[in-house]
Amino acid sequence: MTGGRDGQLTGVLLMTFGAAATPEDVPAYMNHVYRGKAPHELIAEFQRRYRLVGGSPLTRITREQAEALEDLLNAGGGERYVVEIGMQHAPPFISEGLERLVERGCRRIVAIVLSPQYSPIIMGGYNRAVEEAQSSLPEDVEVTVTGAWHDLPEFLDALAQRTREALKRFPPGVRERVPVIFTAHSLPRSVVDREPHYIQQLEETARAVAERVGLPPERWLWAYQSAGHTPQEWLKPDVKDLLPGLRAAGHEDVLVVPVQFLADHLETLYDIDVDARAEAEEDGLSFHRIEMFNTMPEFIRCLAAVVGRERARPARAEGA
Repeated sequence: MTGGRDGQLTGVLLMTFGAAATPEDVPAYMNHVYRGKAPHELIAEFQRRYRLVGGSPLTRITREQAEALEDLLNAGGGERYVVEIGMQHAPPFISEGLERLVERGCRRIVAIVLSPQYSPIIMGGYNRAVEEAQSSLPEDVEVTVTGAWHDLPEFLDALAQRTREALKRFPPGVRERVPVIFTAHSLPRSVVDREPHYIQQLEETARAVAERVGLPPERWLWAYQSAGHTPQEWLKPDVKDLLPGLRAAGHEDVLVVPVQFLADHLETLYDIDVDARAEAEEDGLSFHRIEMFNTMPEFIRCLAAVVGRERARPARAEGA
């Protein structure tokens, strides 16, 4: 594989929080998240959840996204790219992904946090992992961590497409009035108080998608999901808090649209598909959610746009 203008390859690292692939992997994963102090009862609960949904496909899907992105980036000729993955709390770790890119000949690397909304506080673990790994890489390796890309038209269009696809599965007469709940992962209130702009990004995403889909303000709601297992205050309302009110208002169906998750993993397969669904059915609601992006071609084009935007920045600076 040949390089770009200067003969070098550009590397791309797709970074996620990570997940335990199987119930047997849960103790190591949870102890990495909790720095060796994961409560035994929490490990047991997560093993129960993993057994219920058959494990997490996150690592496999992220690898498939990387393969699809590499193919797309190299389809047009010109500058050449290689793409790897790195997880914050599970193998392959971020350091391993960076090392692999260097082994494949990369000296310029774009590291993408697979969360469209970005906060230097909330996503600080990714930056620290990159910085720690970079200290062991050759001095001429340049790694750039991308920021927020929640406003990219390619991302908003792909999320709107998934929402329209889900609405089309409802029969006529229902699809025009079914309520839509946009969700994001809940966070401790203390964290958000230090980083309010992150919540603004989430809400901007929901509003932009609602506009693209043609949802009037009274058709959609905002909620959080997947609150942590700690005594501190987490953001509300939880998606489950809204369900009784929808049924009381006469609705028989509800559609959930996560605005932050880009692949199937425990937060979709258990927190939404099992836990929230059970609550909805108990309240007399038929429960639905959009399909995750996974390797959706439109989403892979979105990731390519993130890379392209990052690669264009130095050129603009040099010509300024």
